[in-house]
Amino acid sequence: MPKLYEYELGKAADILVRELFKLREGETFLITADTESDERVVDATARAAFACGAKPLVLWIPAPLGVGKAADPMLPMEPLTALLKSVDAWVEFNNEWLLYSTPYDVALRENPRLRHLCLVGMNADMMVRCIGRVNYPVLREFQEKLAEKTRRAKKVRMTTPSGGDVEFENDPTHPVNCELGYADTPGSHMMSGQIAWTPNLDTVNGVIVFDGSVVPPIGLLKEPIRLVVERGRIVKVEGGKEAVEFEAWLRSFNHPRMFCMAHVCYGFNPGAKLTGDILEDERVWGCTEWGVGNIGAILLPPDGIPAPSHSDGFCLNTSVWLDGELIIDRGQVVDPELRELAAKLGKA
Repeated sequence: MPKLYEYELGKAADILVRELFKLREGETFLITADTESDERVVDATARAAFACGAKPLVLWIPAPLGVGKAADPMLPMEPLTALLKSVDAWVEFNNEWLLYSTPYDVALRENPRLRHLCLVGMNADMMVRCIGRVNYPVLREFQEKLAEKTRRAKKVRMTTPSGGDVEFENDPTHPVNCELGYADTPGSHMMSGQIAWTPNLDTVNGVIVFDGSVVPPIGLLKEPIRLVVERGRIVKVEGGKEAVEFEAWLRSFNHPRMFCMAHVCYGFNPGAKLTGDILEDERVWGCTEWGVGNIGAILLPPDGIPAPSHSDGFCLNTSVWLDGELIIDRGQVVDPELRELAAKLGKA
């Protein structure tokens, strides 16, 4: 008997390497994984890459006890950096992400041809739902239209049923990154279903309530964490045991940037569900995500704003106003143009 989604996983891996990466014959393709990764996903992707004529290279490492630059002390820095500087394409399946680590920063700076796709924590079930069963042309049109509406907006308000109510202004010089899932051009890319940007951080004021998950250090939340934010900085963390844990984690770095907001995102992958896995949680349909700490160059070029680590918290069923116009109501798309596309994705 085949394993769960054995056949569907093969199709999803083929979509990944042929459609999303557009791997070419002879290209070197690095697959990174750690001891928390799903080996079925790694093996299926390596097989698909080899079948299309590429040269897959699989690197397994012990799972670091942190992410981003907090993982640096536990990484094989020199050989990992050398690999990343020399390959054509790289998919990141490790659960503890290398995104924003020092080897990542060096590779993006010194390997101009590198195509990177961040699929941290990917498992077989998620890969089938969020990659293998996605209508990419329709989702691309939906995301690009929403990104353009957001890019044009000067003021944004977001609320959630759990008590969140935050306002901010956009900075027209900051990119609004529409993550379409494609990694066929040089640079760093993410799984489809997310739109991310760094607003004018000095204008971020209000209450942000994480009621889905917070990664790291917690995962799925049992109770909401309430952040009071003034001028882009967390001035109060309220809630129960998990709020205390989150605040202690932020303070453990003894760095002022760890209490600063980094970015905001929409989540809109039609196959995503709340699981505690950051890659999927941040794409749950109708959620928003706030990043705290390090800001990567992809969001704030040319160099971002460094910090010791980064955390992402998720707000479910968000309502969004762009310049006073309601476009998303408690996670459901109400803008007429976007709603038509959402219906084609099965999410009207």
